Amino acid sequence: MYLLNEKIFFPPVENTDDEGIVAVGGDLSTERLLLAYRSGIFPWYNEDEPIIWWSPNPRFVLFPKKLRISKSMQTVLNNGKFRFTINRAFTQVMQHCKTITRKDQEGTWIQPAIIDAYTKLHELGYAHSAEAWLNGELVGGLYGIRIGNIFFGESMFSKENNASKFAFMKYVQYLKNENIKLIDCQVYTAHLESLGAEMINRNDFIALLQREIG
Repeated sequence: MYLLNEKIFFPPVENTDDEGIVAVGGDLSTERLLLAYRSGIFPWYNEDEPIIWWSPNPRFVLFPKKLRISKSMQTVLNNGKFRFTINRAFTQVMQHCKTITRKDQEGTWIQPAIIDAYTKLHELGYAHSAEAWLNGELVGGLYGIRIGNIFFGESMFSKENNASKFAFMKYVQYLKNENIKLIDCQVYTAHLESLGAEMINRNDFIALLQREIG
């Protein structure tokens, strides 16, 4: 396993172990995070661990044109129950993603250091959030990193039925209109598969990054 130091560097993703771990250590500086995403790598680790950098194979992604919207969700998108915004509550979205209770998951990987690092990326125009509001309350949303024509999704939350789906679908439609070619979902979830996400080979994923990020 490759141990990072203060140098802003990652080994080739082909050198990952069977789980998809590229390296361990380093920091969450803006420069290192941007290099990671451009290289198809993301950080994911627990509070009592060093930073762990991942590049799983295969990679779970969504092509915006393949977004699957059920009839019931189309009704939700059209009925005006939720209000949709972008970048209105970035840190609040991260805080909710941190504290929301998730089935079969104890604790959270979204630690204060993660929130600080991604808030800095947000201030620099790289990290973005999408929000769903109900009666003036933030009830759903997601955040991630946008570089070139790729959006790297990080986490989402919902405090109301269909709120996160609403925010996700509205944002995917927005990103499609913005010429985003791929949404990185990182690792498999049945929920995102139901919305059209699929597995692709990591080599194909990296080739897409190189073409669409430049």
